[in-house]
Amino acid sequence: MSVGFLMIPTQINRYIVTAALCTAIGSVGALDVAFAQQRPSLPPNSPFAGGVPEGTAVPESLTLSIADVIDRALRHNLGVLVSEQEGEKAAGTRTISLSRLLPNLSASVTESRRVNNLEAFGFPLGDQFPRLVGPFNLFDARLSLTQSVFDFKALNEMRADTHILSAARHSYRGARDLVVLVAANAYLQTLAADARAQAVRAQRDSADALYRQAQSLRSSGIVAGIDVVRAEVRLSTERQRATAAENEFQKSKLQLARLIGLPIGQTFSVRQDVPNVPVPDMTLQDALNRAYRERPDYLAALDRVRAAEASRRAAAGEALPSVRLTADYGALGITPSSALPTFNVSGAIAVPIFEGGRVQGRLAEADADLRTRRAEAEDVRTEIYYDISSAFLDLKATREEMETATRSRELAALQLTQSRDRFAAGVASNIEVVQSQEAVALASEQYINAEYSFNLAKAVLARSLGTAEQAVREFLGSPSK
Repeated sequence: MSVGFLMIPTQINRYIVTAALCTAIGSVGALDVAFAQQRPSLPPNSPFAGGVPEGTAVPESLTLSIADVIDRALRHNLGVLVSEQEGEKAAGTRTISLSRLLPNLSASVTESRRVNNLEAFGFPLGDQFPRLVGPFNLFDARLSLTQSVFDFKALNEMRADTHILSAARHSYRGARDLVVLVAANAYLQTLAADARAQAVRAQRDSADALYRQAQSLRSSGIVAGIDVVRAEVRLSTERQRATAAENEFQKSKLQLARLIGLPIGQTFSVRQDVPNVPVPDMTLQDALNRAYRERPDYLAALDRVRAAEASRRAAAGEALPSVRLTADYGALGITPSSALPTFNVSGAIAVPIFEGGRVQGRLAEADADLRTRRAEAEDVRTEIYYDISSAFLDLKATREEMETATRSRELAALQLTQSRDRFAAGVASNIEVVQSQEAVALASEQYINAEYSFNLAKAVLARSLGTAEQAVREFLGSPSK
């Protein structure tokens, strides 16, 4: 078929290439309209958009791979650091709850000089005896112990805080997964901006060469002056586009540097070697089962449900009796040398009888919170289904878009070559060349967008599965560290 194609006359050949190009580019455009990929975005002033720089900038420019970007983001991104501190705070709260169930031991040493009123202590001795005794010294050295024997409320509050701590740890994992996705997205955006800048510079150089060619052909009387003017306008346009594209590339690098916490002013470049790793071989149901087992936001939601259930039991426990043991042992006397051993052991049962409806109010609050947490967990489970389904659709669409964009770019390059040859031969004006340059620019942009979208779709699937920290490196070809 290729031999027959080459035997077609040049004019027909050009029309076939142009028609094929328009069909291919039209297909890519249709994909853009039909395919609306969910790209990660952060709310305004989100901590995940910032980073905490460490160290000072070095004179040498750093070269960062996607693995380097992810590792730096996990160490320095503000969102991860804030989530880590929330986990530490939850651990402290649980320790406080646990302390209510563990023995509390304290020591004290007191020495005082006292004057006591005997009547105040129940000794009305009459006028013939003095009512005041003293002054005298009192020395007391003592160890005191308190232990909760049975406290249903404190026990369930500790269990609730344990589940909250577990939820905080899952949330921390979720924060790391989100940072992996955001860092990978910023890296891919920077690569796309760099590719656009390079493509626009190449188009600018091509327009410059065409302008010089038009001037030469005009001097030889082959083309009209309008062709020179048209080529100069095209060159001016490409110069403006090159400046804008370079500016966008530098701004993308600044955003990436802030997100991963690079030292202020540190120069760096990004590696272009992001391999086209195959999409993981799994069915939709396999992906859903994996996500339900490993998605940190879903596991955190389940732990919050368990915490709410324990909090409700704690509220109900306020209506139950509690048992507490107290004991002390020490030496009591007038002076340390004359002190004698003394001790006291007592047990107490506290039985709530009437508290003005406080327990019922606590139960109502706990029931409402439990219903809310269950609804949130069910919503996250539903969200997982839609996230996974959407990720699979995105993968399919971006893979087809990538194939179409690759062919479009090849056809656009072929059209531009033929148009320039016809213009050099004087059989056509440079209108065809300008149109071909526009087609090359469109095809290049479509290819860059397709490559970015395909890689991003794999990263989004990794996060939807709940294993982004490991899976993004695997899916995008970055070695684990």
